[in-house]
Amino acid sequence: MKPINVLVTGADSQLGKTLKELSHLSIFDFDFTDKEILDISHKNAIFDAFEAENYDFCFNFAAYTDVNKAETEQKMCYNINVQAIENLAKACKKHHTTLVHISTDFVFDGKKEIPYIETDETNPLNYYGQSKLLGEQAIQKQLREHFIIRTSWLYSRYNNNFVKTISRLAQTDKPLNIVADQMGTPTYAVDLIDFILRIVTSENNKTYGLYHYSNNGSASWFDFGEEIIKKLKINKQITAVDSDAFKTPAKRPAYSVLSKEKAMVTFGIQPRDWQDALADYFISIGKS
Repeated sequence: MKPINVLVTGADSQLGKTLKELSHLSIFDFDFTDKEILDISHKNAIFDAFEAENYDFCFNFAAYTDVNKAETEQKMCYNINVQAIENLAKACKKHHTTLVHISTDFVFDGKKEIPYIETDETNPLNYYGQSKLLGEQAIQKQLREHFIIRTSWLYSRYNNNFVKTISRLAQTDKPLNIVADQMGTPTYAVDLIDFILRIVTSENNKTYGLYHYSNNGSASWFDFGEEIIKKLKINKQITAVDSDAFKTPAKRPAYSVLSKEKAMVTFGIQPRDWQDALADYFISIGKS
């Protein structure tokens, strides 16, 4: 059986590093690239990469993700999250490659009180969310053979994320205040990678379009932090505060829980509860 040939951009991201853990899977031939190897903001570099190899899929994990800095670094954010994505979509179209692209819950304004479905109206509150929405639209305009996956509150063993930050702060003497009026769902990178691999190996791998994926359930950042400290088995007092306690350049949606119903029906998946996934994370780092 011929391996599935996959170009992976953003290999140094949380998802890229998580996927590398599974790169031994014999049915895949992964070509991992980071910015030093393939800068997706350069159109010619993208097209040269596709000319050199015949890729079945492109997993785009490259993105500008600093939500606060995006408010002032809008040009850089646009180049990576919009212009580069349009170029990637054009290259995929020319070479008949299916694009798997990661987007965000931040395309929504958080005014709903029940989980967002894929057809809900978008209305980003910050420039990062706006850029990710424009990236989605660029793909949809250029390329039919795509999977856009919106996810939320991603964490892993790698890079900077909420779990690692709280784990570090919980072991200091400093007071720990965590926002309690923003609701969403944590997503363990291992589970998101499993979902992506399920898509590309599924008999429904031509059911293209937009999908939501996170772990199951909902939580505030405070709930998430409380569960992290519980898993660490340390005695640390944390205080629930409103978003107003943290003045940040970028606004965040108050509610951004994603409905996974479409993904569950199409691909026969059942996402784990976020608490169970978090427990597995701590087992993976030898903390449980």
